[in-house]
Amino acid sequence: MEWLAPFEVSFVQRALWGGLLVSCLCALAGTWVVLRGMAFLSDAMAHGMLPGVAIAALLGGNLLLGAACSAAAMAVGVSVLGRGTRFAADTGIGLLFVGMLSAGVIIVSRSPSFAVDLTGFLFGDVLAVGERDLWYLVAAALLAAVISVLGYRAFVALTFDPRKAHTLGLRPRPANVALIGLVTLAIVASFHIVGTLLVFGLLIAPPAAAVYWVHRIPLIMLTAAALGALATFAGLLISWHASTAAGATIAATAVALFFVSALSAWLRERIRSSRMTPRPLALMLVLAAITPLIGCGTDQSPPAQPIPHGYVAGAEEADEAQPRLVVADKGTGAVQVVDLITEDVIDLGRMDGVDRVTTDGRFAFLSARDRMRIVDAGAWTVDHGDHVHYYRAPARDLGTRTGAPMSVAHADSAVTAIVSEAGGTTLLDRSALGAGSVNERGVIADGIAVPYAEHLLVAVPARARIEVRTRDGAQTSALTQPCPHPRGSAVTRRGVVFGCADGALLVTARGAEFTGEKIPYPPGTADADRAVEFFHRPGSATLVAEAGRRGVWVLDVRRKSWTSVNTGPVVAANTAGEGAALLVLTADGLLHSYDAASGRESAVARPLTAPVADGAPAPLILVDEHRAYLNDPVARMIHEIDYTDNLRTARAFRLDVMPTSMVETGR
Repeated sequence: MEWLAPFEVSFVQRALWGGLLVSCLCALAGTWVVLRGMAFLSDAMAHGMLPGVAIAALLGGNLLLGAACSAAAMAVGVSVLGRGTRFAADTGIGLLFVGMLSAGVIIVSRSPSFAVDLTGFLFGDVLAVGERDLWYLVAAALLAAVISVLGYRAFVALTFDPRKAHTLGLRPRPANVALIGLVTLAIVASFHIVGTLLVFGLLIAPPAAAVYWVHRIPLIMLTAAALGALATFAGLLISWHASTAAGATIAATAVALFFVSALSAWLRERIRSSRMTPRPLALMLVLAAITPLIGCGTDQSPPAQPIPHGYVAGAEEADEAQPRLVVADKGTGAVQVVDLITEDVIDLGRMDGVDRVTTDGRFAFLSARDRMRIVDAGAWTVDHGDHVHYYRAPARDLGTRTGAPMSVAHADSAVTAIVSEAGGTTLLDRSALGAGSVNERGVIADGIAVPYAEHLLVAVPARARIEVRTRDGAQTSALTQPCPHPRGSAVTRRGVVFGCADGALLVTARGAEFTGEKIPYPPGTADADRAVEFFHRPGSATLVAEAGRRGVWVLDVRRKSWTSVNTGPVVAANTAGEGAALLVLTADGLLHSYDAASGRESAVARPLTAPVADGAPAPLILVDEHRAYLNDPVARMIHEIDYTDNLRTARAFRLDVMPTSMVETGR
């Protein structure tokens, strides 16, 4: 056909093959760019190549080699600056972006004859791709495939939880460097095809469009490669017949495919909503009229519409975590939910005497003497390993039941275990809680139960051991390692930690086999300094506990070691995980940041309006992967602290109640 005539020309054929290879290369790297939110980094890397290209052009060298050297320097700079905690990562990226681009412009300005080469650098020349360029692209695509396969697990962990790689032992810093290197490789290899100003679109648009069609990462990569190939094919045709710039047309076509995918997703949602929502009488009459025609006289009903992946009735799926705080005022009994995304405050009435709040990640459990109130905070996360679903729904009260004062709650997908201060555990059906009802599955009267690996781990003080039981309470085995006087427990991605009189006991599971490993205290540790309650970011393998009046313990579950940080008496402490700052609140109202490894204080701030009075409810420090939250009952405020930026107060939530207790849900 005449409209395919351009592909009979040899240089257009080479352009097509080059574009197809770039599409595969950009799909491998661009998927991580889109999922990790690295668009600004990619843009900075693309423009950061200018000094190397300029120097190579002035010296008569290979432009690709110059671009590679400049991009490598940019990648090293980003990696080095990203290790610091004094400012956010995008600050360092922005400084390098401006610095490298400025250096390139200065070099270019010293050479009046550089205009043609600069145009090619900015806009590319896809029709000038030679056979040698194709072999470079083949080698780059193969190298990118190897990096993607070898680093897949670490890249997934970095994408969905920046500290998950720490807990899984996947060496996140080298993995992050490898991921930046993968992006650098794609940009350097692709800029000759579409130029630095347009490679950004080809790197971002196809993977972003693919997200609207598929959800699993390998399928996103394959779909992105197919969309990139389609953009290349269509862009070359359009540019030939419309006499437009080939590289720019390819990138514009890729962006157009993104908007088509977005529109298609919107239409699908509208159609799905129309099928689930009652329509006006006219639509019902039309459906009634055409139903016999569709059925063709058979007795079979039309097939039911498939349930979308991740669909939860009554909930809205979001593209990021939807954290909320559940706060309680001990004096008035007021209970409120603070939405950290919208900043809305939802009032859930009162519960007299509430003195403690705990959570299993979604549900908040409020304790008041002999009563317990359950609140569905309406925000939760479902982790499927290679991808995560985030949900939000209206907060609601699930009612009050009698029971002993509680201390902590742990849960898995099937059961929530609520541990009382007396040591027993009540088991609730978590699916029923999600449906709005409270169903008790049983009571473990003799110990502290923690759901783990489809079983219950029960710390039995009378036997000084950890027993493995079914969810119905039947014992299946017992660990050989003793755990005298168990107090405190935590669920991490590396296993369950129990606090024992002689250290911590880490319990892990491989299939149906459970093993325990003792992490003893350092020699000479006094009994008064033992850890009795652990604080940590949900899932993190770095735990914090008070060490009597001496300071704070930091338990690194991955390294299986205790570190004592001699801070003096503390009111509250927490940390986001390995490599993050240790946050400590002292009675004078000062918030301190320490390097957990060296014990050196790195920052101090005064977020509280007054010192913590004796006998007053102690403030809490809650930590997630981005921010810390500190309640200030006297000022009726909750402070959002950026612990990576010298303890800067990012936001302050002013309430009409005293937030004496709080928990974070949705993570």
